[in-house]
Amino acid sequence: MLIRIRSRDGNYRFEFQPTSDISELVAKILETAPEADPHTVTISDQPRGNEVPVTTLSGRDLQTLGLKHGDLLFVSYQTRSASEPAPAPPSAAAVDTAAHGATRLWETVEEDVVDKYWRIQDGKIPRGRDSRFCNHGANAMCDYCMPLEPYDQQYHTKNNIKHLSYHAYLRKITPKSSSSASITSVLPPLTPLSYKVKVPCPTGGHAPWPGGICTACQPSTITLQSQPFRMVDHLEIASQDIVERFLQAWRATGTQRFGWLIGHYEPYPDVPMGVKAVVEAIHEPPQQGEVDGLELGLPWEDEPRIRDLASKATTPLQIVGYIFTDLRPDEEDGTKVKYKRHPQSFYLSSLEAIFAATVQNANPLPSKSSFTGKFGSRMITAVLTGTEEGGVDIAAYQVSEQACAMVDADMIEASVDPGIVRVKEEDRDPNSARYIPDVFFRYKNEYGLDVQKNAKPCFPVEYLLVNVSHGFPQSPSPLFRSVDYKIENRPGLEDQTTQNALSRLADIQAYDVHESGAGGDRSKRQAVAKLISDWHLVAFLGTTGLLGLDDMRVLIRAATAPNLEDDTVLDELIRTEGWQTVMTFARESAPQRPSGGQFPGSSGDQPMDTDDIPPEVYDQIARESGGAPSGGGSNVRICPHCTFENTHSGSDCEICGLPL
Repeated sequence: MLIRIRSRDGNYRFEFQPTSDISELVAKILETAPEADPHTVTISDQPRGNEVPVTTLSGRDLQTLGLKHGDLLFVSYQTRSASEPAPAPPSAAAVDTAAHGATRLWETVEEDVVDKYWRIQDGKIPRGRDSRFCNHGANAMCDYCMPLEPYDQQYHTKNNIKHLSYHAYLRKITPKSSSSASITSVLPPLTPLSYKVKVPCPTGGHAPWPGGICTACQPSTITLQSQPFRMVDHLEIASQDIVERFLQAWRATGTQRFGWLIGHYEPYPDVPMGVKAVVEAIHEPPQQGEVDGLELGLPWEDEPRIRDLASKATTPLQIVGYIFTDLRPDEEDGTKVKYKRHPQSFYLSSLEAIFAATVQNANPLPSKSSFTGKFGSRMITAVLTGTEEGGVDIAAYQVSEQACAMVDADMIEASVDPGIVRVKEEDRDPNSARYIPDVFFRYKNEYGLDVQKNAKPCFPVEYLLVNVSHGFPQSPSPLFRSVDYKIENRPGLEDQTTQNALSRLADIQAYDVHESGAGGDRSKRQAVAKLISDWHLVAFLGTTGLLGLDDMRVLIRAATAPNLEDDTVLDELIRTEGWQTVMTFARESAPQRPSGGQFPGSSGDQPMDTDDIPPEVYDQIARESGGAPSGGGSNVRICPHCTFENTHSGSDCEICGLPL
């Protein structure tokens, strides 16, 4: 068969057998380009883009690569440095040996569990028998009842599904051919977008940017359009209590809050080959909240520890996105929240969209379908904002791959109008060089005609957004059963201290819980299991220094155990040295009970069983009987404001009402 080659050296034609090895083609290419570096030769079926290094195609014949008679290949390479001697033309065997030593990045990638699941599934949409048109038997099939492809347009339109799922999109762009002639058996179908100037230029004919530029190294014109697919199809919050605890800070202070979503990914059955992010906890980093915004430091210092801790859960967890509040009470009715994000204003501001793109760029998705081994991101942006009825609801988004590429190329910036994105000016300064290609977007004018408009100097932010649905499960089964412990980084509102953590453990007498084989109170065991099944408590205990790294792994596994009612769920944790240390401190911090089993002031000679009486009751009994409190000393507390001597156990003064 005839294969055509086009490179900077000219156009060539070569005759090959369909079973010829790729090394024979490479040898012919190097004969036409004596100055080419053999390790930098790439081929593509397009003039620009989809370049594949020939060193990654070892052991493949031309037919396996999908090449046919008359195909045109575009070849690019880098020239050898002038100091290098010109080597002898390599033999086919030498080229093949070099190719075998190359590493295909996409083959070494470790994908997420949900991606591995969908890669082995058929993914087709099942259909039942059509009573009007199906005239065959029960074991037969026809065009009216055969399964649909996961990217079927009519099915998505009928079910109001705006975007294809990521894996349905992969199925759509993968060529349909036999395995023996499938190019996708070797070449991934995805190439990450890049709007940066190629440095150095592939042609090597001029100085690197900003010293020079040509059509081979400059990015193509950009036409903004709705992204046909989305990396995540649904955001699911495992329990409403998670959001309620996050909202308590705003309700108490009126300032906005930010939190990272800790969760995992699962298949989403409502969308063909869909993926949903399940949020199990919200971790709040250090921040400074304001009434109309917040200040956040990135990267945050504790991030590596949090990521490592989350990955050790029984169901490995990761950061799946972030959430922030944008809430303000209505001026006319303080019981309602202002409705500020709607079609006449904006959904996600330009500043928020650029921040979302920055986060997505920093958290790429490992993928075997991309030449670089990475493509896109599954980081979700969630906003707690007011509804039209004055309530609070969640809105979830991602930004498109075009948005991420434009932010990566430093092309756009936020504007004063939150619904408008500004395109930056081109800069040829060597220290801050920035090339801005032409950017266009399309819209329908007042006459209903499709019009293309230049996006410079600005364009609507909606062209960068991808909607993500959200909701709560009908039967909640969160991984963490408790959300009662104090939340991190809320100084003055909820202060996490070692003493209050030990007090919580002492209150339920956790130090009296031993291994299941030793017996004991089963209710206490379950109370301890539920108490430690709290993300905020587990994350805080890792900062106290009482538990080592191995002990923390055991703790997070016990906290996320699927069945907390199992008597053996705490056994491994109880055996750890770190937990024994924590229990020793908890026992020391527990209130001391009266000796002899008698209450203070009691004149009876018979000892009483006080095991079931809470410790905080002792002081009250002592006062009523005229004795001293259990802690010893006087129970009189002098108010620092009005100097009144208070004898009650409350927290406020009886006279002035101020805190004691």
